[in-house]
Amino acid sequence: MFCVSNQKTPTTILLTPDRKFHSFGYAARDFYHDLDPTESKHWLYLEKFKMKLHTTANLSIDTELHAANGKRVKAIDIFAYALAFFKEQALKELSDQAGAEFDNTNIRWVITVPAIWKMPAKQFMREAAYKAGLVPRDTPEQLIIALEPEAASIYCRKLRLHQMIDIGTKTTQNGFSPNENVGAGMTQAKEPVRSKRQSRTFLVENVIGELWSELEEGDRYVVVDCGGGTVDLTVHQIQLPEGHLKELYKASGGPYGSIGIDYEFEKLLCKIFGPDFIDQFKIKRPAAWVDLMIAFESRKRAAAPDRTNPLNINLPFSFIDYYKKFRGHSVEHALRKSNVDFVKWSSQGMLRMNPDAMNALFKPTIDHIIQHLTDLFDKPEVCDIKFLFLVGGFAESPLLQQAVQNMLHGRSRIIIPHDVGLTILKGAVLFGLDPSVIKVRRSPLTYGVGVLNRYVEGKHPPDKMLVKDGTRWCTDVFDTFIVCDQSVALGETVKRSYTPAKPSQQVIIIHIYCSEKEGVGFISEPGVRKCGTLRLDVTGTETSAARREIQTHMQFGDTEIRAMAVDVATSRTVKASIDFLAQ
Repeated sequence: MFCVSNQKTPTTILLTPDRKFHSFGYAARDFYHDLDPTESKHWLYLEKFKMKLHTTANLSIDTELHAANGKRVKAIDIFAYALAFFKEQALKELSDQAGAEFDNTNIRWVITVPAIWKMPAKQFMREAAYKAGLVPRDTPEQLIIALEPEAASIYCRKLRLHQMIDIGTKTTQNGFSPNENVGAGMTQAKEPVRSKRQSRTFLVENVIGELWSELEEGDRYVVVDCGGGTVDLTVHQIQLPEGHLKELYKASGGPYGSIGIDYEFEKLLCKIFGPDFIDQFKIKRPAAWVDLMIAFESRKRAAAPDRTNPLNINLPFSFIDYYKKFRGHSVEHALRKSNVDFVKWSSQGMLRMNPDAMNALFKPTIDHIIQHLTDLFDKPEVCDIKFLFLVGGFAESPLLQQAVQNMLHGRSRIIIPHDVGLTILKGAVLFGLDPSVIKVRRSPLTYGVGVLNRYVEGKHPPDKMLVKDGTRWCTDVFDTFIVCDQSVALGETVKRSYTPAKPSQQVIIIHIYCSEKEGVGFISEPGVRKCGTLRLDVTGTETSAARREIQTHMQFGDTEIRAMAVDVATSRTVKASIDFLAQ
């Protein structure tokens, strides 16, 4: 198996036919692969499911995922199973090291998510963590949601020179020259995975790295986090002497991770063998389809700009066999008949792809990333960037590295940490130790609520006028809490007061709206949508005062939006919560 060279465990999970958790990662993949085909169709195998949280429009607790055999499962169950598995592994490791049972209440858990994920996806992760028993619902502070590029940023500023490859300069680090094939250097520099027990735990040095000595007050850098599903771009400025970070531009990116290359390969197979066959093969021989994608994955990693020899991809026997039954002619015949001239059939039962064909599969995904980077560097806030840190599993691709280098034309130094796939993990540990290191963030959206204002002739549209008890009101006015791309300091709050409509009212529900536009006048404008509800539980705060006022404080400067509330008359705390998951 080639899993040793790639340190990252695949996002794969296997459930037994009666929907109980069986295994995760390579164990799930290998077990599923070894099942008899008659059995395997009853097992539920899911892979690459994390992206579903980003791509689902109205994500809810009931959102479903499709297993390889076509059966549907609740996404919350799958995420909870995965988190419960991680919890068990981590506690076992800690207990082994401590030589005694390790208590979960002493742990602060950090879950990392892409920065471009919207609030519903972050809340979904938190709900899955509660369901998995990672932390109890009544101690939410035991779990922190960290943003992946932020974690990478925190780690990167602590790098020492021997821990990174600088492909912006011609200097040699660790005995290889960066302008040779960088990919070759990456593999050479990687420590042997799990060679010693100690290598499974890492010490996070809190020392100032040598890169740090080159950073001056106000220096700006960009972190490009290229994972399997998404690419996240973050722009940070350093504030010395403490080294706190300030976000200069709202997180951007999109679903341009390395999975895109797999989809291109699937499209190529459809072109050669027909989409009807590929769809049937995936359903009828799910384990063989997984095998084929694994074979492609290992060859995908061998793609490089200067490669000249072809790449061979093993076709599973059942693919060749099933194709003959399905079409009545051979795979070889299909390849000859298709107009795809850069993919040939080799007598050993393999697809032979010339390097240009492989590079063509990378092109759409890399083009998206480069376009995004180009747009980002055109923004006025994103000038004088000293470093560009390329992190995440996809950052290992020499094709991507070369494309980024060509796009920058030497405007910034490109730094790739050696353990590029573990950068986020290590940064998340540092973030968990000090979540206040990022002092200023930018709001990704404009948030607010709908309110009634006194109607002003000439200012408000006539169709928004409402007359109530002789007073003219304007409806649907957007009361802005925070504007898209606005700077928000950690701990900064937005205050609003709300009054129950009737003294006997127990719960106040306020709809929250959001938009990608900066100036929003009314909640009915195009692009404004209801995205959540603020719930104030005012039971037990009854008072003799004629008018009850509930003062609400909302925090937008953290990785999650929070609310707190107080009954002004009695100074008692009111239970406040914000729900972003679609009902």
